Amino acid sequence: MALRCDLIIRDATIFDGTGGPRRLGDVGVSGDRIVGVGDLGGASADREVIATGKAIAPGFIDAHTHDDRAVLCGPQCMLCKVSQGVTTVVVGNCGISLSPARMSRRPPPPLDLLGDESWWTFDSFGDYARTLKSQGCEVNTYALIGHQTLRMEAMGGDVYRPAKDAEILRMQTRLKQALAEGGSGFSTGLYYPPNAQATTEEVIAVGEALRASGGMYVTHMRDEADKVCASIEETLKIGRRIGVPVHISHHKCSMPENYGRSTQTLALIGAAAAMQEVAFDVYPYPAGSTVLMPEKVRDETRVIITWSVPYPEMAGRDLSEIARGWNTDLRAAAERLTPAGAVTFQMDEEDVRRIMRHPLSMIGSDGLPHDEKPHPRLWGTFPRVLGLYTRQLGLFDMETAIHKMTGRAAQVFGMVDRGELREGAYADLVLFDPATVMDNATFENPVQMSVGIEEVWTNGVATFARGRETGEKPGRVVTRGR
Repeated sequence: MALRCDLIIRDATIFDGTGGPRRLGDVGVSGDRIVGVGDLGGASADREVIATGKAIAPGFIDAHTHDDRAVLCGPQCMLCKVSQGVTTVVVGNCGISLSPARMSRRPPPPLDLLGDESWWTFDSFGDYARTLKSQGCEVNTYALIGHQTLRMEAMGGDVYRPAKDAEILRMQTRLKQALAEGGSGFSTGLYYPPNAQATTEEVIAVGEALRASGGMYVTHMRDEADKVCASIEETLKIGRRIGVPVHISHHKCSMPENYGRSTQTLALIGAAAAMQEVAFDVYPYPAGSTVLMPEKVRDETRVIITWSVPYPEMAGRDLSEIARGWNTDLRAAAERLTPAGAVTFQMDEEDVRRIMRHPLSMIGSDGLPHDEKPHPRLWGTFPRVLGLYTRQLGLFDMETAIHKMTGRAAQVFGMVDRGELREGAYADLVLFDPATVMDNATFENPVQMSVGIEEVWTNGVATFARGRETGEKPGRVVTRGR
């Protein structure tokens, strides 16, 4: 009997997500699964898409996001992702997760990247997951539980100190509960003040909850500048002590005096990978973005303000320009602007390329969806890798680029039946034009849709087509190993 499908994409260049060679063929979908890959000439479908000259790949997995709130906000918040071909986002990074904690007042930076107290209403991860399921979303959501969030609750907001034993036990218990309710790992943001006073032993003690669940440890390390190698060693130690895989977030070597040190850091990580599970993500830009930290600003490093509570009109302007207008220095200007966010030009392009090229890397946008003038990575990351770094610069071939965005990320995060085009896998798909795909977002005009993404499907349902979102919300909560 001839195969009957809901959807067949015909005559496409197939990138299957494994890193293996491209090939011409068809992809058939029924319900939420792929039911055939190859020559489906004898099959029929309710809808057929002729994709001659176009490429089909697994939907892209954004390995590092702060979309915890955005996935609850509807199509207007997720267009930035589906228009890039993203079908799954990893939330709860850098120790910042929207659950499990209620807030009665505005949380301290960087937790306020997810919003003021009106958004902090989830007393458990189960509450968050149920809300997400009932509202639906355009993308799949894979969730980490943040250490900074756990500290705020367990320590009553008094987070600028080491935790006491009873507080550590409370955090461990809450993490264990969240993992049982569908969370997939534990993240820290040891660079940030609400997390910086946590000792290595505190992190290990809280993270003990991962051991039984098979979860993973993900970290914005304590330092990505002068002490980057020591921070990698700390990260690796935590993973070994708990006995879980380790993932380093947005790996970089920050500030001019550390440019070029990726040769050291990658050698260190590569050597460790022979003895324990370790991976990292990277975004394809030489500038980062987070909350504005006045004590970190430096004269030689350009800073663009992305949002400011007291001075919202300053979004998009250079800090140096603002300081001149106020007739003050950079730090004083930054202090006046806070609470605020910033883009900081703190990396060397050669380091970015070296880190991205490394076989252990994968791609994460680290986009901040609630910034007034966000870093362009929010809208441009994945097409930028395909267009600029793959097609134009030849940093790696298209097969490798797509593997980093799909199969590798799915394998590292333990996403079952995702990240590959094969029979039986979930039908998370992106159809794109490999000759034209490119980012349009810039630091000056960051909210711009990329070109070359033709259509995107999550769990077999189209979420983006003909340059706009479809309004469908087929996304699910994805849990490690399930």
